[in-house]
Amino acid sequence: MTTSVLSVASEVFPLIKTGGLADVAGALPLALAEHGIAVRTLMPGYPDVLKCVGRGELVCRFADLFGGKAQILAVRHGALDLLILDAPHLFDRPGGPYVTPAGYDHPDNWARFAALSKAGAAVAQGAIAGFSPDIVHAHDWQAALAPVYLAVSNKPRPRTIVTIHNLAFQGNFPSSIFADLGLPATTWSIEGVEYYGNVGYLKGGLHAADVVTTVSPTYAEEILTPEGGMGLDGLLRGIDDRLVGIVNGIDVGVWDPQTDPAIAKTYSARSPKARSHNKRALEGEFGLRRDDGPIFAVVSRLTWQKGLDLVADACDDLVERGIRLVVVGSGDQMIEGQFLAAHARHPDRVGVRIGYDEALSHRVQAGADAILIPSRFEPCGLTQLYGLRYGCVPVVTKVGGLADTVVDANYAATSAGVATGIIFAPPSVPALIEAVERARRLYEDGKPWRDMQICAMNTDVSWRASARLYADLYRDLLKE
Repeated sequence: MTTSVLSVASEVFPLIKTGGLADVAGALPLALAEHGIAVRTLMPGYPDVLKCVGRGELVCRFADLFGGKAQILAVRHGALDLLILDAPHLFDRPGGPYVTPAGYDHPDNWARFAALSKAGAAVAQGAIAGFSPDIVHAHDWQAALAPVYLAVSNKPRPRTIVTIHNLAFQGNFPSSIFADLGLPATTWSIEGVEYYGNVGYLKGGLHAADVVTTVSPTYAEEILTPEGGMGLDGLLRGIDDRLVGIVNGIDVGVWDPQTDPAIAKTYSARSPKARSHNKRALEGEFGLRRDDGPIFAVVSRLTWQKGLDLVADACDDLVERGIRLVVVGSGDQMIEGQFLAAHARHPDRVGVRIGYDEALSHRVQAGADAILIPSRFEPCGLTQLYGLRYGCVPVVTKVGGLADTVVDANYAATSAGVATGIIFAPPSVPALIEAVERARRLYEDGKPWRDMQICAMNTDVSWRASARLYADLYRDLLKE
């Protein structure tokens, strides 16, 4: 018997992406299909999304959804079964999904994503003829009110799950918006959406959901602590019997060095020497001096959370040690400026591209020798999984999903041939430099590095195992 799931997400790859949430929302439904789980995904109708998917089938109308008319369009995009919330007054505007062209939050984000959640709750309770999902799976704060709207409804409701992709982003808004959410007064409480005098979207969703998941087992433990809980650790400890950590996978069809059209030359774990063509191409693309030394890369949001200030501070020291560095990303202007200044000082040793380019990120993973991910906290991380897949050895901090997915090249792991990367702690400049030195020594030794690359490339980073865990979770939830 097929289990029907309504996934509610604010971004879905390949239609719109700002981070790992989009990759998960785009790849997990495809992996679940193999386990008899049919997923329809509700997402906002941003201009680029509507342009890409076309007209679609009108399946639902709203006379007034937070200040304007709205409709839901059913479309297929590749293998994805999508429901597009077409609400021009909320989503037809320039800028990103969450920010204006100037980089500021849209002032009505509270209404935009409350609308997404309310539409999700309506669909879950029969707003679309012939569709009655067994489970609603809400992703992050942008969809977290869906379980709240369902919990206060008098109608029968499906079971609900909220997935925390990053607890740092909680969707907290002034109390003045509460009256416009259409929620009963009883939800303005410690067990509802009230959060230190504000409205907490994620906080409300965590209380209302039947199950809460997060994107790695270690992160599920970390968020129960005051250090990792971002102010919600007390709530999470209170629901830890329904908190589950399931590590993310990646779409190994999109990320496949044997078939990737974006890279200079395809290769595999059986033909790793062909990888050198991509390294030469990367040197040329970033204007790096050509030599036989290692290239370390960064492909990331350039933020404090990701620890990229540490890499920027260590840049001169790394160059003095013979390291070449490639940086792709955007974020904190100060960190961006530090990397640009390092490029100015070392134009043939440090290459920098401010901004994100999906095809370029593939070329970097295929051409660099190692990927630096010195995060201060990391719920799961996908960049290290791409690195494993492409033989770009991850150098990571011992936090969250990084600790769950990378095997440190210590003596025992290297001797046993199971090492896949370098893990270090704490997130500091001295520890980072020492980790890079460890990696450089292994690289210069030759065979241990090649063995580690091949072991990394043979690691299963697909959704196969995790999709099975989600499928089991859904079915167990329906049995309760």
